Amino acid sequence: MAKNSIRDFSATAASNTDIQSVDIDENCAASGINNAIRELMADLADVNAGTVAMTNPSADSLSTDTISEKTSGSGVTIDSVLLKDGALGSIASAVAAHLTSINGGQIGGNRNLIINGAMTINQRGTQTGVYTNTYGLDRFGLGGSGSQRLTYSQSTTVPSGQGFSNSLKLDVTTADTSVAASDYEILSHRFEGQDLQHLKYGTSGAKSLTLQFWVRSPKTGIHIVEIQHADAGYINPQPYTIASANTWQKVEVTFDGYQTTAITDDNTLGFLINWWLMAGSNYSSGTLTANNWHNTTVNRAAGQVNVMDSTSNEFYLTGVQLEVGGTATEFEHRSIGDELARCKRYFQILSDEAYSGTGNTNYLQWWFSPEMRATPTISGDVTGTADGTNKQFAQRYNSGNSHAIFYGGSNPTKADAEL
Repeated sequence: MAKNSIRDFSATAASNTDIQSVDIDENCAASGINNAIRELMADLADVNAGTVAMTNPSADSLSTDTISEKTSGSGVTIDSVLLKDGALGSIASAVAAHLTSINGGQIGGNRNLIINGAMTINQRGTQTGVYTNTYGLDRFGLGGSGSQRLTYSQSTTVPSGQGFSNSLKLDVTTADTSVAASDYEILSHRFEGQDLQHLKYGTSGAKSLTLQFWVRSPKTGIHIVEIQHADAGYINPQPYTIASANTWQKVEVTFDGYQTTAITDDNTLGFLINWWLMAGSNYSSGTLTANNWHNTTVNRAAGQVNVMDSTSNEFYLTGVQLEVGGTATEFEHRSIGDELARCKRYFQILSDEAYSGTGNTNYLQWWFSPEMRATPTISGDVTGTADGTNKQFAQRYNSGNSHAIFYGGSNPTKADAEL
């Protein structure tokens, strides 16, 4: 067989008797060796230029339509795969979805806007006989009106195999079975406006938000969760349906961004996430349109079941995550230290021992760590005096969220700067 190119050469030396029909067999003419070397050098030049491949597929087997160049807007097609705008054209959405996680794990940190979403921090302990203006687990507060009363506590009842050790528990101890028009019960998480500026509310680029949580309700049927834009006075409700009573269920809902009114860039209330538990006709007699921003009170909680209608009812919540975009990613677990520090911006336990002393010369200095959101309300026995004037505490350096002084006879216990 004639050896017409490098690809034809044999690994057995004795089988290589010619180079492109130039005889190089034993006893060949000297000129044959010279001519063979020239042919071989020409072949090597073709390989170097890329016009001939060393092995298959060979250059002469390439078809002209394997690589199809298009405009930059259309992209480039290689073997029927479209490369466009940095993604694989026809499967761009699938690639984008997978890029929210790698092997099921989260990408980066600080995605979750919720503080204490795993219900690990409970500085206040169990609260009994409550229904409104009450925090139990840190950052989750109750609001309501009516005859219902609750025990609010931290529980170890959690969804199996989800990585959570704690949940928020609301146990109905006094039921409201005759719900007046103005009666309601909600569980809320509140946000400072300055933490939400990246949402671009009040602009055409307002970002959507996805909320996920695990819930266990004693009632089947429609439940309502909403975003309440405090600065605009607008609300965006979403229904979720509990399929089985007293069974853990994961919920995921997405809220469109609000383009009309910005969130004020300061340390005051920007917006809330509200979980409805009971709604009188003032809040439920209208028509609910999911993911619709409005300011019509009667449309807020249409169809909401009454979780407050029996003392046998227990409501649980955990795994709460709110993140930018339309995809719910893996829950972002934070360390206890990190989560506690975030919670202490709003509430701190100050002391469990009495401070004794009298007069202006005896005082206790307390530095808030971390600094609190605003000048806190101090609770406990704070009856000390300074310069003949009854004072609970005095601030230093006009920085009420950083430092307090307690005068003789005081026994401060808590500092509260909740929204």
